[in-house]
Amino acid sequence: MAKWFINMKKADFNGIARKYGVSPVIARIMRNREVTTDEEINLYLNGTPGDLYDGRLMKDMECAVSILKEKIAEEKKIRIIGDYDIDGVNSTYILQKGLELAGADVDTDIPHRIKDGYGLNRALVDRAYRDGVDTILTCDNGIAAIDEIAYGKEKGMTVIVTDHHEVKFKEENGVRIYQVPAADAVIDPHQEDCNYPYKELCGAGVAYKLVRVLLEELEIDPAKAEYLIENVAIATIGDVVNLTGENRIFVRTGLEMLKKTKNEGLKALFECTGIDVENLNTYHIGFVIGPCINACGRLDTAKRALELLNAPGRREAVMMAEDLKALNESRKEMTEKGVERAVEMIETSVLKKDSVLVVYLPDCHESIAGIIAGRLKERYYRPTFVLTKTENGAKGSGRSIEAYDMFAEMNRCAELFTRFGGHKLAAGLSLPEENIGSFRKKINELSQLTEEDMQERVSIDLCLPFEYIDENLIAELKRLEPFGMGNEKPKFADRNLSVIDPRIFGKNRNVLKCRLRNERGMQMDGIYFGDVEECLEVMEQRKVMPLTFYPKINEYMGKRSIQLEIVNYQ
Repeated sequence: MAKWFINMKKADFNGIARKYGVSPVIARIMRNREVTTDEEINLYLNGTPGDLYDGRLMKDMECAVSILKEKIAEEKKIRIIGDYDIDGVNSTYILQKGLELAGADVDTDIPHRIKDGYGLNRALVDRAYRDGVDTILTCDNGIAAIDEIAYGKEKGMTVIVTDHHEVKFKEENGVRIYQVPAADAVIDPHQEDCNYPYKELCGAGVAYKLVRVLLEELEIDPAKAEYLIENVAIATIGDVVNLTGENRIFVRTGLEMLKKTKNEGLKALFECTGIDVENLNTYHIGFVIGPCINACGRLDTAKRALELLNAPGRREAVMMAEDLKALNESRKEMTEKGVERAVEMIETSVLKKDSVLVVYLPDCHESIAGIIAGRLKERYYRPTFVLTKTENGAKGSGRSIEAYDMFAEMNRCAELFTRFGGHKLAAGLSLPEENIGSFRKKINELSQLTEEDMQERVSIDLCLPFEYIDENLIAELKRLEPFGMGNEKPKFADRNLSVIDPRIFGKNRNVLKCRLRNERGMQMDGIYFGDVEECLEVMEQRKVMPLTFYPKINEYMGKRSIQLEIVNYQ
């Protein structure tokens, strides 16, 4: 059972409210998210692209731009090599459009998940070399490709890395020795000696920074590339990085731009998935658009998603968007079967006792290992690796909980892997099939997770009486958007709510509606979208119960009413 707790961080909420023209409720929520100084509050509430840091603050940025200017002037062939997920595809597109604007002779390549594997490899280097490429420019990958970059350099090629993943390290006597590839320039804010103030950018954010500095140095108006912020927003949401600082600005700005996008591919994808573009938010990108883009890289080739972004007209865009949607439907079905098999394995074996789950599903399509790992992590609330069988051994993905730095712990098992990379909450790995047992044993022996660490925590912003909930508060809450990792949607609670007439509705019986009454007799509509059958059973047994909720406006047949979206129940 999840542990509920109310954030009790202190501040002068009334003073903050007066100074910034918000309610004390909003002031408290900002404090709970560690938004405390005047600079942070102003950026949080009012940040614009003009508040973004200068990309030149990144280590090797000016070096990379100098190299690219020279290659463009000499008409050398540049190849962008991205990754096969939503961040990699959008990063590739951003660099492609930016370099085309700069007058470069540029093309793109994205590895095939099954044939090539993650990131830069020798086959991709050889392909570039055969095609007469002078310079390889990576995005959303490369920081871990030490041997592959050395191989490219041996062939006389120039290599520039742009990435946002953690830097690999070896630990010697408790000291981390970081391993950075010997590329001509390495742009990654996670480098130990990079002084860039904000470390949480996704690959597309780093790519956009490079494009902007390059255009400025070439005396080309960088405003011509500002439309690419919409791609940064898509990647930032889809890659589930923190929606704080610069990422918050990118996403807030990008979502507004996407409502009026001129990109035919994106317009077609919005249309075929039934998205109400006027009310576009992070949910639509993270759970509707993102999975369609990712499905290409999972079940076919991510180059199809890049082709969609480059679609020359509506007719081609509509056909490609429908294909992506169909691929995602297939992916959903495969995922459900994989999750069922994994749960059965855990529940009927000693795996259930492990603090770190390592599940081997040899027949599972390797492309959905990460999704299954994420679903298992949510169900059991512990770090989870899902491995599948490939021609070259086992391969898989991991998803972690807040208390467990997955990438750091994997570094302590590095000798068992043929390849690995990632960050605190997610990782990818390859290893010989015979090492799976050793990996499971060692990663669990190293684990220092406690029972408390593996108990999900429900963070409540404050107990909010119904009497405080009105349309003005709901309008104020919208100023806190976009919501996501690092800027979670606020949770409000009431300990003693009476549940009146709970019923399940919907064509798929996936919506629960009820009336909620507080101790003073005030009532409001409630709605729940989770496991409605279980929720209904608990409500019928308990009658009075604690709930967390988020207030919103429900518009139906021209009528507006306040509705509380139930998030958690006990």
